[in-house]
Amino acid sequence: MSEKDYELLTTPEALPEGVDPEEYIIATYYTIQPSWLDGYTLGQAAALEQSTGTWTPVPKETPEVRKLHAARVTGAYEVPPYQWQLPKTDERTWILQIAFPIRNLGEPNLPLMLSTVVGNLSAAGKIKLLDLSFPKKWVQGFKGPKFGIPGLKQLLKIKDRPILNNMIKPCVYSPCEIGADLAYQVAAGGVDFVKDDELLADMALNKVEDRVTKFMEQIDKASEEKGEPTLYTVNITDRPKKTLELAEKAIDLGANALMVNIITVGYETFRDLAEDPSINVPILAHTDFSATMFASPYYGVDARLILGKFCRLAGADIEVYIAV
Repeated sequence: MSEKDYELLTTPEALPEGVDPEEYIIATYYTIQPSWLDGYTLGQAAALEQSTGTWTPVPKETPEVRKLHAARVTGAYEVPPYQWQLPKTDERTWILQIAFPIRNLGEPNLPLMLSTVVGNLSAAGKIKLLDLSFPKKWVQGFKGPKFGIPGLKQLLKIKDRPILNNMIKPCVYSPCEIGADLAYQVAAGGVDFVKDDELLADMALNKVEDRVTKFMEQIDKASEEKGEPTLYTVNITDRPKKTLELAEKAIDLGANALMVNIITVGYETFRDLAEDPSINVPILAHTDFSATMFASPYYGVDARLILGKFCRLAGADIEVYIAV
């Protein structure tokens, strides 16, 4: 196929009302680009780069392939909206919307979805993913939280007040009795959740099995005294396989809740844990490391996705996040 033939391929564009929202994931981006590059052109290049194309024409990217699998630009809006005269400026700001066919993704999963809607596009200068609109049938492929906030409030016998959480400090310590004693004090004082610090997991100086045993003795004592339960979220963050093994071990030893550093472990490892029918206790997601993806106003992924939608899809019942 010649370069001329390539240029005659169907362009990756569509009117928003011409895209079936049950067949496409709609991604919204904020981008600042050199003034000579209009957002619509960038959107077309991005749509192809993240679906059927690459930086150079390839023989088998036919109109038929594009019709089935190419992403489509559904919106390119300049901010501010210069309508008829562009002032002298080095950069222009755009909001872009691109629709990605879910047929490209197979079974619903976050890694391939993120590779599709961000992927190599993350290297295209100042561009940030703001939001994603998912087809209902794609979202239904995730089981989500077993408890969620309503289930946690029922479990904790809470009606009309916020859930109160307390993390054990110092962050890393030994022996585990130090944390267990503190857990008793705060639980007896009315705290609903007692959590490990994100820096303390299964280490030789303070093992998960030892903490569960000692903490639950104190938690049960406090719960009996105050007449309402307290949950202890033991941090089982580790390699994927070991995280799942630690979850089973902790529950066997009497743990009534779990905690995982969801960003560093990975959304799908967390999802495996949350969707495992043998894991019948709430799971708290800690989102340390997440600011590496959302802190910049110009790059990465919006915090509402990193801390919100993705954690929910992965099955987090409750989470601890950086104030933004």
